[in-house]
Amino acid sequence: MKKDKNSAFSVEITENDQFFKNIPDSLNSILEEAVRRNWDLPSLSDFKGSTCTYAEVAVYIEKLHILFEAAGIKPGDKVAICGKNSAKWAIAFISCLTAGVVAVPILHEFKPETIHHLVNHSDAKLLFVDEAIWKNIDKLDLPSLEGVIYISEYGMPYSKSENLTIAHDNIDKYFNDKYPHGFTAKDIQWFKDRPEDLAVINYTSGSTGMSKGVMLPYRSIWSNIKFCMEFLTFLKPGDGVLNMLPLAHLYGMVIEMLHPFAKGCHCTFLGRTPSPAILLAAFAEVQPKLIITVPLVLEKIVKTKIFPVINQPKMRFLLRLPIIKGIILRKIKDQLVKALGGNVQQVIIGGAALNADVSEFLTRIKFPLTVGYGMTECGPLITYETPEKNIPGTVGKIVERMEAKIDSPDPETVPGNLWVKGDNVMKGYYKNDEATKEVMRDGWMNTGDLVIRDKEGNIRIMGRSKTMILGPSGQNIYPEEIEQKINNLPYVVESVVIDDNGKLVALIYPDFEALKKDGKDVDTVMEENLKILNPQLPAYSKITEIRVMEKEFEKTPKRSIKRFLYQP
Repeated sequence: MKKDKNSAFSVEITENDQFFKNIPDSLNSILEEAVRRNWDLPSLSDFKGSTCTYAEVAVYIEKLHILFEAAGIKPGDKVAICGKNSAKWAIAFISCLTAGVVAVPILHEFKPETIHHLVNHSDAKLLFVDEAIWKNIDKLDLPSLEGVIYISEYGMPYSKSENLTIAHDNIDKYFNDKYPHGFTAKDIQWFKDRPEDLAVINYTSGSTGMSKGVMLPYRSIWSNIKFCMEFLTFLKPGDGVLNMLPLAHLYGMVIEMLHPFAKGCHCTFLGRTPSPAILLAAFAEVQPKLIITVPLVLEKIVKTKIFPVINQPKMRFLLRLPIIKGIILRKIKDQLVKALGGNVQQVIIGGAALNADVSEFLTRIKFPLTVGYGMTECGPLITYETPEKNIPGTVGKIVERMEAKIDSPDPETVPGNLWVKGDNVMKGYYKNDEATKEVMRDGWMNTGDLVIRDKEGNIRIMGRSKTMILGPSGQNIYPEEIEQKINNLPYVVESVVIDDNGKLVALIYPDFEALKKDGKDVDTVMEENLKILNPQLPAYSKITEIRVMEKEFEKTPKRSIKRFLYQP
């Protein structure tokens, strides 16, 4: 790096800005440059744990590449990763990408029989896994594996390859023999990926059906990262990022981890579902500029900390006074920003719709919130808009290198299936030509989402085509629209609307803790909610019954409800 007598830091930023304007045309070239340029900066950390610099990450990667070679794993072969979020998980994944090996992330919450199935279905030759998960796995059910490596310290509990065992037990010697004069940034020579080379097989855990192996080529991951580098320019080398989303899902893997890594940022992994106290402590320590999350995090903060305050009679009165209203709303925004670490410039919500009341309130206080929309099959981005231009209720405009069309006679008023085409789109479903043919047509992919689009190009999602309910006289009923209204009712956490023999029924998981605290009877409250809800709905979509759920709905990795589990 060049030194400037006035400010070395300013030269660094200028050079990185120049790099962001001339982004390499392959994924591994981007990652190589990130490591070289940020060699001594902190890269990956576990919250309240150890930290690796970019240089240390590069050493780990090289040692794992040596193990791949010893196990006979070549570009195009499959390696599965199943564990909780951690720095070592991220390193294992990046090691796969940079060796041309196809990474197969598997959600650690899956049951052992599901993990068995996905490892076998993907033809994985190596498995990175948490020790606690491996204890419940039967190696005899995994005949294709050459070996198993613990994610935490890269210990090896199982190997049927003598070469792999010897290399693992002597990895430092192998590494030093390969680099007798020391390992430097100049020694990084990673796999030269081509756009159509397969990079990742990611098994969806869908809201409307069973898992399918989404085949994502390098161009998809590259295109998503390029978009983030070009449009989230406020994130600079050395900036902290708090990683909360599952790395086994594309949203957490690409947008929340790989993209900041490519910019030279410092990623800190929580590693588990945090309590509010841990989450606030992590925000205070990391002080992130960018927060990527699911709605639940913000909804909990706003619903439990802010709404009870502003709904007090005295506060409602003060909020009617124009001058005082502005002061109060600015103070609330400042306190919310402070709770998120004090440095946040943008919060991107994805995975599900944000509660309408929460969204409207955050818009009122001019909180830097926006909504991204995507799916695993697009690695994941489909739409995005900046907070300044985001229109509540929409999910933004189609991202760069992507096209969209809506199967509707009038896309501005009549919902139709959204079809997309472009660099982000998958190659298809692994070993499932039938499922691929169902969604792909001449390069276009049917997202399965019913949408409308305004004149400016903003997309509004009405619902999933698979969940649409046909009304008594042929009307299209979108359960998601009704659920948004239900979720705004008192003491409702989440809901699912189903068609039970021609009757619309609302399955509701209530806030039992709040009901108990306030001394309310759940059945009485839900009866009152039904009286509030139905006048807001057309006659053909009124709810006939509310059924209270005793447990939270089962979720996918991106926190969407697995709707198919609750259909009659």
